[in-house]
Amino acid sequence: MKDKDIVEIVQFTDPVCTWCWGSEPLLRKLETRFGDQLKVKFIMGGLVKDIRDFYDGFNDIGGDAEHSNRQIAKHWLEASARHGMPVQSEGFNLFSNENPSSYPQSIAYKAAQMESDELADKFLRRIREATETEARQTNRLEVLIELATEVGLDVAKFIERYTDGSAEKAFMEDLQLVVRYGVRGFPTFLVKYGEKEVLMRGYQNYEAIKSVIKAVSADKVKEYSSEKSIGNVMTFIQKYGKVAPVEIQEAFAYTSVEMEALVKDLQEKKMISVIPAGNGLLLEEKKQGLFCDEETGVCKMN
Repeated sequence: MKDKDIVEIVQFTDPVCTWCWGSEPLLRKLETRFGDQLKVKFIMGGLVKDIRDFYDGFNDIGGDAEHSNRQIAKHWLEASARHGMPVQSEGFNLFSNENPSSYPQSIAYKAAQMESDELADKFLRRIREATETEARQTNRLEVLIELATEVGLDVAKFIERYTDGSAEKAFMEDLQLVVRYGVRGFPTFLVKYGEKEVLMRGYQNYEAIKSVIKAVSADKVKEYSSEKSIGNVMTFIQKYGKVAPVEIQEAFAYTSVEMEALVKDLQEKKMISVIPAGNGLLLEEKKQGLFCDEETGVCKMN
């Protein structure tokens, strides 16, 4: 496939933005419906440089860190009711005087990206999960190191890039793109096809972005069908790891009733594990047993 036949979806984002977390089902659906005709890319936007100097008047977030944490937790629950992704509001304590910023998560993503775009995107997803559904303090380096280990990054190189200024420099370059495109909120989506670009501000639905893809590509980029089947759903789960039910529901156009029945069926067949996640749940492929790799000396469930 020629590059000109590929649509690039660029999400200007922040790892702790709940509406970016809520856009994960959209990205999964786009990837499922357009396959190798589409690439997703992330630009780090730097939502909170310092919570003490930040203020969101609509949600009363900013200034005092403790007050902000309470307001963020409240806002996330309200947002979750709309976007459907699970959030953990209880025990949410991300910001403090010692850790007042969301910049560390963005710098960490850029450090990971220097090793591998694929691993970096898995790492970004894991940061979002840990922040949104586990109330982890992901702006602390020790937590970021744990998450980097989980997704298979070279931890020594990750730490080096995070601490030597190279990842921070790459993040600053992302911030320059934010200014260049006049991005003022997250998520913002840039749909690119060849020389054509369309900027879409704010939380978007699938039909809106699909219409833009159709317009900029002159209908050359075609939507695939996504058949509802256990096989396709399990392939989806295997590809992405832990997923929320709404991500499967959106990708394959299940109704809420059908989705509930599917989860129950997959559980009864011991094909998935259900993981409590704040006010919702995540699904992952059922681990079948213990496997020990003689080369690495690591034993794990597989």
